[in-house]
Amino acid sequence: MSRKKIGSMAVPALVCALLVYSTALAQVKVVTSLTDLASIAKLIGGDQVDAFAIATGFQNPHFVDPKPSYILKLTRADVFVTVGLDLEIGWTPPLLNSARNAKIQKGGDGYCDASIGVPLLEVPVSASREQGDIHIYGNPHYWLDPLNGKIIARNIFQALIRVDPDHRSLYESNLKKFNETLDAKTRVWVEKMRPYAGTKVIAYHNEWPYFEQRFGLQSVDFLEPKPGIPPTPSQLLKVINEMKRDHIRIIVTSPYFTTESADLVARNTGGKVVTLATSVDANDQIKTYYDLFDYDVKQIMEALR
Repeated sequence: MSRKKIGSMAVPALVCALLVYSTALAQVKVVTSLTDLASIAKLIGGDQVDAFAIATGFQNPHFVDPKPSYILKLTRADVFVTVGLDLEIGWTPPLLNSARNAKIQKGGDGYCDASIGVPLLEVPVSASREQGDIHIYGNPHYWLDPLNGKIIARNIFQALIRVDPDHRSLYESNLKKFNETLDAKTRVWVEKMRPYAGTKVIAYHNEWPYFEQRFGLQSVDFLEPKPGIPPTPSQLLKVINEMKRDHIRIIVTSPYFTTESADLVARNTGGKVVTLATSVDANDQIKTYYDLFDYDVKQIMEALR
């Protein structure tokens, strides 16, 4: 057989081998609404997953401007992970509709509602616009209880094995490691916060009930007179009187709210404004879902000391 003929036979074989190799290395493209979900997806998927979050860690998750680049990401995605509970109702539907990717539409194998199975808090019996921006399915900030991270991880795991069953054993191993690590770290965080159990605080916005339930804090009022309504002079005066009367010293806010109102209340009560991170990448210290709670627990402890 001539060298020319051998070479012509080898080329198709080489191409097939390269296709098999590239397929084996292909990453599952995961797009998430929030950075917290992306962090958990990376921890479960490892090197097999390429995760991208639409919202930044220092951005109000209720309000995100849809961009053409996000549509392109979703068009190419294998999995889309959403917080759900209408948190992103103002911006994810138009992005998903524009992407026209059937795999990640609701009901598709790549669609993942991370809230499935979460014990929800503050589910309203009724709701009207007079109550402000009420979430009709319950408070959607459930990822701020670290143990809810295990439920989120399980939902992401289920989506990953639907679209990539060949790597199930990898995802199972990483899920087990994630759960064990989160359990151990949560015990440490809870123990650190134990001396401050029952502490009353004022919050800017009602986004901390899951965090408070896990760590023993209690928001008794908010700078917003109603959810999503900016602070008013009458509400700030009410809060000032409450803080003086009940000796409340902590005002909890988030990176995306201006501190003008919180600082005003603090000056008039001798209180302290504590800016907690609501998501991964809220600042340079918070790179993973674990870091989020390391940071927030430390901030609360330092303020209460």
